[in-house]
Amino acid sequence: MKDPRLEVEKLRKELRRHEHLYYVVDQPEISDAEYDALMRQLRQLEERHPELATPDSPTQRVGGKPREGFVKVAHSSAMLSLDNALNEAELRAFDSRVRELLGGAEYRYVTELKMDGLSMAARYRAGRFIQAVTRGDGSVGEDVTENARTIRSVPLSVETKLDDLEARGEVVMNRKAFERLNLDRDEKGLSRFANPRNAAAGSLRVLEPQITASRRLEYYTYFLLTEGRPAMDSHWASLEELHRLGFKVNSHRRLCRTIDEALEFCADWEARREELPYEIDGVVVKVDSIPQQRQLGFTAKAPRWAIAYKYPARQAKTIVRGIEVQVGRTGALTPVALLDPREVGGVTVARATLHNEDEIERLGLQVGDEVVIERSGDVIPKVVRVSAQGSKRNPFKMPDKCPICGGAVVREEGEAASRCININCPARLKESILHFASRGVMNIDGVGDALVDQLVDRGLATSVADLYSLTAEQLLTLERMGPKSAANVLRNIENSKHNPLPRVLGALGIRFVGERTAVFLAEEFSSMDAIASASIEDLKKTEEVGPKVAESVYRFFHEPHNRELVDRLRDAGLQFTYSSTRPKGGPFKGLTFVLTGTLPSLSRDQAKELIESAGGKVIGSVSKKTSYVVAGADSGSKLTKAESLGIRIIDEGALLELLKVG
Repeated sequence: MKDPRLEVEKLRKELRRHEHLYYVVDQPEISDAEYDALMRQLRQLEERHPELATPDSPTQRVGGKPREGFVKVAHSSAMLSLDNALNEAELRAFDSRVRELLGGAEYRYVTELKMDGLSMAARYRAGRFIQAVTRGDGSVGEDVTENARTIRSVPLSVETKLDDLEARGEVVMNRKAFERLNLDRDEKGLSRFANPRNAAAGSLRVLEPQITASRRLEYYTYFLLTEGRPAMDSHWASLEELHRLGFKVNSHRRLCRTIDEALEFCADWEARREELPYEIDGVVVKVDSIPQQRQLGFTAKAPRWAIAYKYPARQAKTIVRGIEVQVGRTGALTPVALLDPREVGGVTVARATLHNEDEIERLGLQVGDEVVIERSGDVIPKVVRVSAQGSKRNPFKMPDKCPICGGAVVREEGEAASRCININCPARLKESILHFASRGVMNIDGVGDALVDQLVDRGLATSVADLYSLTAEQLLTLERMGPKSAANVLRNIENSKHNPLPRVLGALGIRFVGERTAVFLAEEFSSMDAIASASIEDLKKTEEVGPKVAESVYRFFHEPHNRELVDRLRDAGLQFTYSSTRPKGGPFKGLTFVLTGTLPSLSRDQAKELIESAGGKVIGSVSKKTSYVVAGADSGSKLTKAESLGIRIIDEGALLELLKVG
């Protein structure tokens, strides 16, 4: 029999190696499925042998519970900001000061790309990751350990002889992840992040580590400390050591003998910055020698041995000649300005996003106006402001029919975006199919990005419902699709017909109808047809369905294209009726509960299950309508709010007693 301890260590070592290859050096050796299989094997071993579980195991990346807030933590030494040099003259002036203060001694510079993210310090004790702290005000930051643990390029353990090690760096979100995140927020009716830096900062500081884990953040390190001081006598050597230890270190750096070489590096990357997968706003120039850094010292706010060379804003003036409307993958309609072509940052720009109607109104923009445009790393540049009104101006009006499919365009109250609500609109079809087939919805394994791209591009899927009429012969014409793969896909599609009505309802992509709301609708109406024919007033009688959700459901089912899709899904044999398994009564019927803190013996899921099995409802926030707040250890703002509103507060014991009384 294999020794479980040896098996666990072998799996952990292999998983750490693959994490490093994928997330740090961008050279993966195995597929995601193979990685997931190894992780599943390790997780099962640790569950069977809990005594072998350790905090630095790859399975512990996402293990933290939602928190009430962030604890303030003092830094081991100050994390100061840098002074800026806005042009060549100012960078040469910095070099002159360095030369003067060093009294003519020889010195070198290290030049590094100035990544646009959020500064963080990752602390290790005896080689194990123990804490992560944001920069904050430079002296005190916020403890974001559980969130940082989910970032795959933050090693959970390192091989080092240093008992105390601190790797400081930048948490960033690359452009592709940023675009995906904003598309997802569009779909959920949430406001977009303005730029990748804001997105990275917001993602690191959310209260649920699961959300941070989904945001695909990266951590690039640039300082190595021990007990709050530089660990080596050369900054360049520190970067090399960070790389050796397994941290992600930006490979675009240079050891420069003169300020001219540093300026050459700055100019080179200003011209090439769009090649990078992430945002930069300049170059950081640092004196390499740590003893010389100590000699140069600090001003009140910044080190004298480093400076940030900031790139100029990439803007230009041009005329808006027209506004056309694009339809995105989520159905959102985006007005785009058609411009007199101008060169901005080395690229000719003839189009710029206007985001939505509210943005056009805020700008006071009409066709014919002169505007300032800016490139800030977005795929499509944006209009910053109107610089002069045109002599012949024409106002813009959002169309009420989709320019792609002719479907109804709806703008929900309180939202900025207008949307095509036809789920089969060609502009959003790929996204609709991916959502329909995704895990937790219809769960059709094998129907992923690559397959969906081919199905739509080759005309094999012009509707979500076409999934159910696919044949093996059709699939075998696709790339990387053999007989076995085709058979598996068709079997998974067939199996999806057994999913209950709430899954089918959630798969339709109706705005504001997630898994929970879909269950409530299915329980209230018992069939898809009843939901489709219900009035807005009838829909509002459903638990947790207010006017906004009711109107969205009503509009969806009254769009002819969507009704046609529903009819085809019925004909395909999907489940259109539902028998509820939820208790109709119980001691907690009509009562709402909020859970906060850590309970002595029950997990939140267990407590929620007990409450709901007794007919009660668990909600996420405290209001005047809350019946009880169940508070455990380390309760935070929810407990405070409950006390201020006079809501009855009980502990786990009182909750269990209430269940017995009932």
